[in-house]
Amino acid sequence: MKRILITGKDSYIGTSFEKWVSQWPEKYEVATVDTINNEWKAIDFSSFDLILHVAAIVHKKERKKMAALYEKVNSKLPIEIAQKAKVDGVKQFVFMSTMSVYGLNSGCINKETPLIPKTLYGKSKLEAEKNLRKISDDNFKVAIIRPPMVYGKNSKGNYQRLSKLVKKIPFFPELHNQRSMIFIFNLCEFIRLIIENKENDIFHPQNEYYVDTVELVKEITHCNKKNIHFVGVFNTIIKKITQRNEMFTKIWGDLVYQKDMSNYMQNYNQYSFKDSIELTEGKE
Repeated sequence: MKRILITGKDSYIGTSFEKWVSQWPEKYEVATVDTINNEWKAIDFSSFDLILHVAAIVHKKERKKMAALYEKVNSKLPIEIAQKAKVDGVKQFVFMSTMSVYGLNSGCINKETPLIPKTLYGKSKLEAEKNLRKISDDNFKVAIIRPPMVYGKNSKGNYQRLSKLVKKIPFFPELHNQRSMIFIFNLCEFIRLIIENKENDIFHPQNEYYVDTVELVKEITHCNKKNIHFVGVFNTIIKKITQRNEMFTKIWGDLVYQKDMSNYMQNYNQYSFKDSIELTEGKE
């Protein structure tokens, strides 16, 4: 049995992962610790096989004065926990990073794409990545996961905003695009495989197929038995706005991982796009 300690209480990915591996009670035992009040410092990590670190400052409107907070929580905290884990004899540290380390709002990310984060979130995560790699070795393996947008039932972020919007409006622009996304339980299965294989590398998981926002809206409205009309009359205007408006770029722009970046020796995409949207929208 593998004993897993999740650092980051009540996080979406952490709680979802715990639920996912509960399918195999004979293989995994999961504990969670809060990182806000430093109670993790009093825990003996030696009884755990690995740490899954999910604690982070995210989904906040960034301001320059918040730089110190991002550095403390997203950069320094994971290093402090990883160093303690290494001293206590833990064999693996799995770190949830982000696509934001590339600093792109649009385009195709490949293995040669430079790491030039633009946000405090991306910068702080990249700093943690660099320092974690410095302390990794054959006896303390560090797996870094850079997922694209994660969605699922009760997730936070842009998916929920889009879902709420399309349930209220009668029409939506028929402007096609491509986005890398990953359904929460596909990500959880990927994390499980990373743990099983004792990986020590950087990974970029995503759904099997890119997501088209138009197709996403169709699935959302279908699940909610709502009719919506797609129109192309505003496409030229939207394309121009998308070039300079971050929110429009997130909805209608293209942002993908090149497919070969996400290849893995085992299949982690357990849910199709259609099934993932049905589950996210509340269908059993």
